[in-house]
Amino acid sequence: MIIDWKKVAKNIYENLKKEIKRLKNKPKLVAILVWDNSSSLRYIAQKEKWAKYIWINFELIHFDKNITQKELEKKIISLNNDDLVSWFIVQLPLPKHLKENEIINLINPDKDVDWFHPINQWKVVLWDENWLKPCTPAWIIEMLDFYNIEVKWKNICVIWRSNIVWKPITNMLINRQASVTSCNSLTKDIKYYTKNSDIIISAVWVPKLINKDLVWDKKTIIIDVWFSIIEWNIFWDVDFEELINLWHDVSPVPWWVWSLTVAVLMKNTLKAHKIKNISINK
Repeated sequence: MIIDWKKVAKNIYENLKKEIKRLKNKPKLVAILVWDNSSSLRYIAQKEKWAKYIWINFELIHFDKNITQKELEKKIISLNNDDLVSWFIVQLPLPKHLKENEIINLINPDKDVDWFHPINQWKVVLWDENWLKPCTPAWIIEMLDFYNIEVKWKNICVIWRSNIVWKPITNMLINRQASVTSCNSLTKDIKYYTKNSDIIISAVWVPKLINKDLVWDKKTIIIDVWFSIIEWNIFWDVDFEELINLWHDVSPVPWWVWSLTVAVLMKNTLKAHKIKNISINK
């Protein structure tokens, strides 16, 4: 079976659109984009497109790639102190001369709708369901829920290393009572872990890493999160065609997953809007 993220994204967008349509004051999302990285430009375009589709106000602040660390920090502080800006995002990655972690850490946690700030990451670890969730880990959970895939008591192998995806999804699955194994490029005999897993989640940028040799049970659910581009061709971590022919439940199909990540960002924006309004009305 193809676990189709497009169906999940469409379901989220349509539900958000219905809910936001009824709101007198619409949510607003501010995005900071530095440089003209083609991937970032496409990603921002997706965010603007879907925000407008579900009636979220969207504002883009676009800086030249040569902006200095101090100039960008000054803008972050300005947005932190602007009462008219409830939340904002900084589109990653940033040019190499900018210190990404310092920029993320400078964002007011209460205005961090991406949920990248360390304080907000810690809320994920503490199993605080009252707040938001990092977008990519959250869409993995959204997709599992949409297809009624239970993770409780399941053995799950998570393959990658990153602060904004790997650590949150690991904790979110643990909080749902899954038994989670975290693997990376230095893991000895990765087959041992993948072949003993009910669910495999991969985002390691290694073309066709997950193939039939790494999967023992045909009932194993495989979630592919990322891809590599080699000579202008896209290769997913999962050998999709090989595994789907073996009757595995595989996601995503070899198309783009940004739509689902953006869907969760919009869901975060609406939830942040509600939290702010509850706080104001107290």
